[in-house]
Amino acid sequence: MATRKPAPPAYVCTECGWTTAKWVGRCAECQQWGTVQEQGAQTGILSRITPLAPTAAKAARPITQITTEDAPRRTSGVGEFDRVLGGGIVPGAAILLSGEPGVGKSTLLLEVAAQAARSGRRVLYASAEESPAQVRLRAERTGALHDELYLASETDLATILGHIDEVAPQLVIVDSVQTVSSSLIDGAAGQPSQVREVAATLIRVAKDRGLPVILVGHVTKDGTVAGPRVLEHLVDVVCHFEGDRQTSLRFIRALKNRFGPTDEVGCFEMTGAGISEVPDPSGLFLSQGATEPGTCVAISLEGRRALPVEVQALTITTTAPNPRRVVHGLDSSRVAMVLAILERRAHIKTSNLDVYVSTVGGVRFTEPAADLAIAIAVAGSIQQISVPRTVAAVGELSLAGEIRPVTQSAQRRSEAARLGYEQVVDDRSKTLRAALNDVRARNTNRRSDADIPPF
Repeated sequence: MATRKPAPPAYVCTECGWTTAKWVGRCAECQQWGTVQEQGAQTGILSRITPLAPTAAKAARPITQITTEDAPRRTSGVGEFDRVLGGGIVPGAAILLSGEPGVGKSTLLLEVAAQAARSGRRVLYASAEESPAQVRLRAERTGALHDELYLASETDLATILGHIDEVAPQLVIVDSVQTVSSSLIDGAAGQPSQVREVAATLIRVAKDRGLPVILVGHVTKDGTVAGPRVLEHLVDVVCHFEGDRQTSLRFIRALKNRFGPTDEVGCFEMTGAGISEVPDPSGLFLSQGATEPGTCVAISLEGRRALPVEVQALTITTTAPNPRRVVHGLDSSRVAMVLAILERRAHIKTSNLDVYVSTVGGVRFTEPAADLAIAIAVAGSIQQISVPRTVAAVGELSLAGEIRPVTQSAQRRSEAARLGYEQVVDDRSKTLRAALNDVRARNTNRRSDADIPPF
């Protein structure tokens, strides 16, 4: 008697492909909610496809005969945005811009649309989250009004495609991809199947017509792009717009770029009149007052851009059994490690002190290159030693008290020299104690050698 074969799984996760015999609300593999959907019956359609001869325009050719003259980069009109994209927008490129709610994604893209319109290109801005009147009010405030900038408030994909056919734009911006839905797919807007279909259709239109498309993407509470992971695979460029709500500074980073590097960073500042570029943010993270004990300048690397960041430390004697450690803008675990190295290797007691360490301007500086600046700032606060404005520090500290080299140290030193720093304390000092003694010798607030105990 022949055994009966088990029925194939009836449900599949649209996010990771996990299969199950019955419907569940949460995928057991990727732990995503609402991604398990019923799987259609296998039709065997692939076995009945008749091969078609490719057209002359799409015929396969040797790669050496393919030119890039048909895909010149075109500037967006926003220099910092072009820097992140690798020099400009490539025709037919699909760009995904993600970021926290309220960080300024729509403001930035409205400025990009207005600059493109001023350069003579027709732009279609499809807003699925705001009414045309709301977008017009923001455009008036930021000065982004132009006759070549077309605005549509629509959540249906077919209608947006109709606007593209009618307006014939040279740049399309969709804000946002999670709020647009297709009538051909079941489910509400924002579900993985809807996001996948909307993105795939818009990208197909972009490739067929050589039309660049910029999609705005929502993020989840852990900072990743909302929707299926395949969305990031489909697009050509993935950019992340980030910034602290307490400060006006904003950064845009490229997480994926098929047409350029992924280590570039664009810097912007949010103002009452919109968003403005900051081509040289060197002075944003430095204090403007007189030199005080407990400060030290480090050279941070944001993409390919080296920035001076001032690290400040304040120490207060305490009798509490557990001294306080308050850190802002730095990695708290690295600060705790630096304090331990100071006490063990440099014989500077910190276990009886409340230590407060922060950066100027609200910038986050979490790379290991900040270790030496933190150590010098804390030691200067304890010993009342002021570091001159012409001295910067870059280096990673080992647990043995040695100063280790950091990535692209030559670029950091050259940037420091360009900004007027005469000396950079780095791994050439070999040990932490040698670096501290070097800084002590250049103390600008020295009273006498007897007043300042040696390190």
